[in-house]
Amino acid sequence: MDAPTLKTWRRAERDRLVAARAALAPDLLDAWRRRIDAYLSRSFPGLARCRLAFCWPIKGEYDARHLARTLRERGALTALPVVVAPKTPLIFREWHPGVRLAKGVLDIPYPADSAEVNPEAVLLPMNGWDAKGYRLGYGGGFFDRTLAALAKKPLAIGISYEPARLETIHPQHWDIPMDYVVTERGVYRRDPEGLVFLGEPEPGSGTLASPVCYADEHYFGNPGTKP
Repeated sequence: MDAPTLKTWRRAERDRLVAARAALAPDLLDAWRRRIDAYLSRSFPGLARCRLAFCWPIKGEYDARHLARTLRERGALTALPVVVAPKTPLIFREWHPGVRLAKGVLDIPYPADSAEVNPEAVLLPMNGWDAKGYRLGYGGGFFDRTLAALAKKPLAIGISYEPARLETIHPQHWDIPMDYVVTERGVYRRDPEGLVFLGEPEPGSGTLASPVCYADEHYFGNPGTKP
């Protein structure tokens, strides 16, 4: 697929997926959000002791603010992305209720003047996602540039819904796959051959059928330590 055709295809897929998500009932989205919160909290305990970046939700995306509040209560520091200029990497600034917000690109709020943060993990909303863990965003390329520019790449956890899964987004050399994908179904880990589903919750047990690799030691240090 040549570059102009790919750009047109991605725009059409993005518009289709955003419209489909907008048509979902709020109660359903909230139920999925609660399931995703539970998967993240249980499967990635290191999030509670790290510097975590997440995105302010728009257009029916997963709302990470509920989980962020819980993780802050457990010791996490939370941050939001800030657009500095077009076609440049994002920066992240600390955010919690009480930090002054300003309106940025797409009217998305961002911390106006809080301290800059180097995140150890990032929760990234995805309009679409594919079998290799690649993300279809809004077309600006901000997160790909950012992940490529950071001295130490944070744990990248893509968040989306099962109906938004694509066979491929036709990734280009600048596209960076997620380390994990979490949906209302459960947790996927990216392995060399592509995404591996780590199992449905076993009936009545509240645990995954297959064990999750927490990635704690690699990204967050030994359990129990602070960043």
